[in-house]
Amino acid sequence: MAKEIQLQSTITCPLCGYQKAETMPVDACSYFYVCESCQAHLKPLAGHCCVFCSYGTVKCPPIQAGTSCCG
Repeated sequence: MAKEIQLQSTITCPLCGYQKAETMPVDACSYFYVCESCQAHLKPLAGHCCVFCSYGTVKCPPIQAGTSCCG
């Protein structure tokens, strides 16, 4: 049975700790994210494909599915 892909992830800003639930796109990477609280511009950490993989509670849909992201 195939694993269900989760589309909701809560991003936590590493600078101020603000958290917000977001819906992840299934057809594009989220390489940039602006924190609503402190206005920090977040980018993925080294080795990560998107901000959800770096700062989210759930990895992006392609990574969940076991495929490469944004390739």
